[in-house]
This record gives sequence, structure tokens and C-alpha cells, in this order.
Amino acid sequence: MAGESLPKLVELMAHLRGPEGCPWDRAQDYDSAKGLLLEEAYEVIDAINQRDFAGVEEELGDLLFQVVFYSRLAEEEGKFDIDRVIEGVYEKLIRRHPHVFGEKRARTPEEALESWTAVKENERGPNARGASVLDGIAPALPSTLEAYELGLRAAEAGFDWAKLEDVLDKVEEELREFRKEAASHPAAEHPKLEEELGDLLFAVANVARQIRSDPESCLRAANQKFRRRFQALEEEVKRRGKSVRACTPEELDNIWELHKARENR
Repeated sequence: MAGESLPKLVELMAHLRGPEGCPWDRAQDYDSAKGLLLEEAYEVIDAINQRDFAGVEEELGDLLFQVVFYSRLAEEEGKFDIDRVIEGVYEKLIRRHPHVFGEKRARTPEEALESWTAVKENERGPNARGASVLDGIAPALPSTLEAYELGLRAAEAGFDWAKLEDVLDKVEEELREFRKEAASHPAAEHPKLEEELGDLLFAVANVARQIRSDPESCLRAANQKFRRRFQALEEEVKRRGKSVRACTPEELDNIWELHKARENR
């Protein structure tokens, strides 16, 4: 049965943190492991983007280890344990899916989301009246994901663009405003330029939401593509007996377009 191996991992973590375990593991705390938690989460995303399912399997294991690690830290301090983590998310999923486990069933993804959102609102209770729907967004999120989550929360409250074309119009509007400010302040740092660029990036982040993706994944995929193409460009330049710095912009552009065309084929 799926999940039967989890106790083995929990026992292993307890041993690693125990007197006869690993000195490095025993030395870690809530703060020292935060970077590892983020790293493992991003490595899962990278493997998914590449459709590397052997990698997804491995990276999910590493991420799960971080969940077990933090749960062990809390257990040692008497705060909670892995069973409470699992029970908590289990109960929350049941509670937030009345359209699955209740009498009224959702027929579409939109109806399911509406039901989920209604339960979340009820969970806030009467004391939360007047609180912002934007409350609770983690400030530690990367800015692209924070922009995505802000747009999502606003959309759940009914404040959203009607269709993708409307968001694209907003992107073009923000780009025009940035161009206007850039023309007024050429080659100079200026707070207004940064503000307009931020508006543009926020609009682009919401384009990702409209196409049912997220800006972090889109940008990471673009970063990987740029890295791949630039390294191919470097290899081609080296094959020609030159360096990148010694090439003219026209040469580099021609090589870039050559490899881009090869990839597209």
C-alpha cells in the first residue's frame, strides 16, 4: 500500500538526530535548514519542467526528507510530530472539499475553486471580517510568486481581468509607460523607472496566471533555455578560434539565430 515506507524514513530521521546519529544532522536547526528546503523545492520544479520523472522521484524524496526533518525538530521540542502534520493536512483537505465529500458536487474546475474559496472564507471566522483577502501571503516568497499569489487572491475576490487579451493590453500599457519614463531619464537611475518596471513585471506575472502557469516556472525555463543557447554559442565561437568578447554583435547575433533555428527544427 502506498505510504507504508514513511515510518522507515521517520525512524531514520530520529536515528540521525539521536546520540548515535550524524553530528551534522544533530547540529541543524530551523534556520540552518531553510536554504535546503528551498533548494529541494526548486529542484523538484526543475525536474518537472524537464519531464525527468526519475529526477522528480528522487527530488520529491529529498523534499519529503525536509518535511520529516522539520517535523522531527518540532517533536524534540514537544511542539508537534509528523503524525499531526499528516492528520492536519488530511482533515483540511476533507474540510475544503465539500464538493467531493458533501452532498453538493462540483461539475467543473471553476465550481470546485468557488467551493474551496468559500470554505477558506468560513474558516477565517467572524473575527476576520474586514481583514484583507491578501492576508497570509508569505513574505518570503520569491517576488514573482508573490505577484502571482496577489493576483490570484484578488481574482478569487472578483477583481481580475476578464480574459487573457485584457492582461496583454495591460502589459503593453505598462511597457509604454516604462518607455516614456526611460526616454525622460536616459541612462540614469531613477525611482520612477524602477516603479514602472515593477508594474510591468507584475502585469507579466499575471499573464502567467491567466495561462494556468506560474511566473517562477516560466522564468526558470527561460533561464535554462538561455543558458543552453549561450553555452552553444560559446562552443561555436571557440570552434571558430575566437572568443565571445572578440566577436562583433552581428557575429554573435548570427550564431545565436543559427542555434535557435536548429532547436526549433
